[in-house]
Amino acid sequence: MPKPNAQSARVAQSEVTFTELRSNAKAYFDAVAAGQSVRVTRNGKPIAEIVPIKAEMPSWKRPAKPIALGKLSLSREITHDRDESA
Repeated sequence: MPKPNAQSARVAQSEVTFTELRSNAKAYFDAVAAGQSVRVTRNGKPIAEIVPIKAEMPSWKRPAKPIALGKLSLSREITHDRDESA
């Protein structure tokens, strides 16, 4: 299999032997970093798939569940206190 390049990086997935991956690891990991998946085979059988890691959303951007204590909503109480002190 040829080394990945800018044109092959557009392909969703490629298949490579373990020996080819070992010989050209940087090129294949660059392709993974660019969003391509690489399936690794040994003796013609798939043994691994290298896939890009999805960027994790920072905690401050994740949707939060409102905090409630019994029937009280903590976020509502904080907002109420802020309104009273303004």
